[in-house]
Amino acid sequence: MTLAYWIVAALLAVFYFYAGGKKVVQSREQLQPMMGWVDRVPMPLVRTIGVLEVLGAAGLVLPPLTGIAPWLAVAAAVGFVLIQVGGIAVHLSRGETRQIGLNVVLLVTAAVAIWLATTWV
Repeated sequence: MTLAYWIVAALLAVFYFYAGGKKVVQSREQLQPMMGWVDRVPMPLVRTIGVLEVLGAAGLVLPPLTGIAPWLAVAAAVGFVLIQVGGIAVHLSRGETRQIGLNVVLLVTAAVAIWLATTWV
């Protein structure tokens, strides 16, 4: 189970570090082609989501790696589930039902990380 957690956590961490980093440093115009929803969301909220994604990526990896507060990995994965629930809601409110596939995959992957993280407690 530990190896499975590290695989899932690493995949999520890489994705969220990249996606969150883009939200933190890029302008609305640069984000628009990949993330059409940024046109209706204030940029401070986009930046906040990006910061939370980067911190969550670190939270999936660093606490279990160091052994300091490993429960933070579970909290980070729960946070990612909540981010994806919000993402699905935004896409559905915009009538983008075909856009939720990635959100569903990330939500399920984060839920698997929660399950795997709680099995080694």
